[in-house]
Amino acid sequence: MDTTIYHEMLQNELLTLTNELKSLGVQDPENTKDWEVVQSDEPEADENMVADHTESHVTNSAILADLETRYNNVVLALKKIEMGTYGICEVSGEPIELERLNANPAARTCITHIDTPVDLN
Repeated sequence: MDTTIYHEMLQNELLTLTNELKSLGVQDPENTKDWEVVQSDEPEADENMVADHTESHVTNSAILADLETRYNNVVLALKKIEMGTYGICEVSGEPIELERLNANPAARTCITHIDTPVDLN
């Protein structure tokens, strides 16, 4: 399989995800798979501000977690291209359907195993 187009798609997605992640948090220098929400250094003036800050933090943490998963899957897909293992289902070892890769270049499983949990190692 020619992975050139997938490599380009993944690089573009990685750039987009990195920018989105940087707008919400910072990458842990000791564990590059981990991002943390940026904490505000401003002192809280009253209970309403504390509540708003807490709500914002919870929302941003949820968004960051989703982006972090997508980011790590893209990084993994790019590594697989380098290793020559891109496009292989992590569950069955069979090729992932091209229509699935076209829709999600960072896909880790074939359509049959789309709901099977896979570990990000």
